[in-house]
Amino acid sequence: MAVTLLAAPPLETPMEVKGVGKRVSVRAGDTLVATVSSAGRAPWAVPPVDLTTARIAARRFPGRTEHPFPTCFACGPRRTDGLHLTPGSVPGRPHTVACPWTPRTDDPDMLWCVLDCPGGWVDGRPAPQVLSRLSVVVPGRIEPDTPHVVVAERLGAHGRTVSVGSSVHTASGHLVATAAAVWTAVPDGLRHSH
Repeated sequence: MAVTLLAAPPLETPMEVKGVGKRVSVRAGDTLVATVSSAGRAPWAVPPVDLTTARIAARRFPGRTEHPFPTCFACGPRRTDGLHLTPGSVPGRPHTVACPWTPRTDDPDMLWCVLDCPGGWVDGRPAPQVLSRLSVVVPGRIEPDTPHVVVAERLGAHGRTVSVGSSVHTASGHLVATAAAVWTAVPDGLRHSH
């Protein structure tokens, strides 16, 4: 499934989901927030790193001291109820980040969050950018209360956009889920995003 975000989704606000052919639209009032469609070709799985390497990378997470969205549910350091992901640079793999993640449940919906945020850190700096498109495939299963490894890498860049692949693996290297994403830099930083 692929989700393309066209506007910031409002929090705690009902949205209308409406299907039209093979495409579904999500609206908040008169605003088209997102479209949902078939992902087409499955995203390429990012090769895993071992759990020890993921833990070393997590110590390098730049978002602890400088974060454009510190209350982000997935990786925000000021979020007490979040996932507390800390994607940091992987030694010897340029534009690649990794971190451990221990899921509390086997809810596959949580994978969308886990596959999202690490992609925003593949360039090693907290540049203000937002997710524009995310395609996710879930061929495996989450193992609750067991360490997993999240890894993301930059696939390419063009203008204000960066293409990213991200994957979740079990600690033994089995693929749980993979995603392809497009991130877009916020024009003029965050001055116009408040």
